[in-house]
Amino acid sequence: MSARSKGTVYLLGAGAFAVGTSAYVVSGVLPDVSSELHVSLTAAGQLATAFSLSYAIGAPILSTLTGRWERRTLLIAALVLAALGNLIAALAVNYPILIAGRVVAALGAAMYTPAATLFATSLMRPEERGRAVAIVFGGLTFALVLGVPAGTLLGPNLGYKGVFALITAVAVLVAIAERAALPTIDAPPVVSLRERFAGVTDRRVQIILAITVLAVLAAFSVYIYIVPLLKHTAGLTGNVTSLLLLLYGVGAVIGNFLGGRVTDRFGSLRTLAVLMIGITAVLATLDVTLTTGVGAGAALFVWGLLTWSFNPPIQNLLLELGGGLLISLNASAIYLGAGLSAVVGGLVIQSLGVGYLPVLASALSLVVLGLVYALWRDSVLQRVEELERDEDIYITAAAD
Repeated sequence: MSARSKGTVYLLGAGAFAVGTSAYVVSGVLPDVSSELHVSLTAAGQLATAFSLSYAIGAPILSTLTGRWERRTLLIAALVLAALGNLIAALAVNYPILIAGRVVAALGAAMYTPAATLFATSLMRPEERGRAVAIVFGGLTFALVLGVPAGTLLGPNLGYKGVFALITAVAVLVAIAERAALPTIDAPPVVSLRERFAGVTDRRVQIILAITVLAVLAAFSVYIYIVPLLKHTAGLTGNVTSLLLLLYGVGAVIGNFLGGRVTDRFGSLRTLAVLMIGITAVLATLDVTLTTGVGAGAALFVWGLLTWSFNPPIQNLLLELGGGLLISLNASAIYLGAGLSAVVGGLVIQSLGVGYLPVLASALSLVVLGLVYALWRDSVLQRVEELERDEDIYITAAAD
């Protein structure tokens, strides 16, 4: 990886940081939105749902509509749209306008993240793709390290409007930097929406997308409501909560880059299987670990590390199966899971209480483990069939 290419990929990661902060900061400002707009905590959590579902629906559609655009122009337009959405949120005087701002910001993010991922991988050799994906997604993890804790710390002083205004400024600054530094790259061959979804007919792709949806649902059904959960389990609030979120984010950054390197070295499936075993163990023990500050810190760090190692092997599997066309679908799967998590988590809180969120998450994680096993089995069977087919061709050729 040349120094110039590496610098370009890191700049793409900075854009991911801007749109990622827009996505994740809601977790840190939920109490402020709830009190200022006089809505319930569950209703405030639906801001995450609005963002996530808009992203999930918008990613494949926008990827098709912008298929002819030059790639740098596409990335800049996406950042400007994300900035506009956050500006609307910053100026919102009521809940519906705030929701509208979240939808606009999500559409900008839906344009940006898949395009940035493919832009990054196009600059790298095949054996470096896992690291390229990890750098772009590293921007999202830094959004957790800085964005969410910053929302928790700044929210009481600036209000949610001030927080969204800061995100607007960051998105605009990154758009200016990318306009100046990124090379121009022609659009790839135009792909219709029907062709974009054609890869979903592959059973392995279906399993991977299901793994993404359910794994994100398991993680975010807890993480979106982590502030009230920590208050419930250990009575933790304020600066202590911000520190714990920071530990999660630090683990996420380490995990994201580690996941890329481990994927390149040991392969996607093996990495994914080990990660899901670890994630399941962490989620299953949250009832115990979150009862003290020290335990919560250790659990959140390890949870962040394992969860954010998850993206590189998933993305690499999809690149192997169908190239870049499947990346936007996986992005939709990520945000579909995140959007459902606010709804499902809210229902659990209303019916059983916030303390039952880890139970839901660990059950979902066990289902994901089953899907990883199914994917491994299908991949092995596919390889056996390919070897048998090659052997038949060889025998036929030898007989002739």
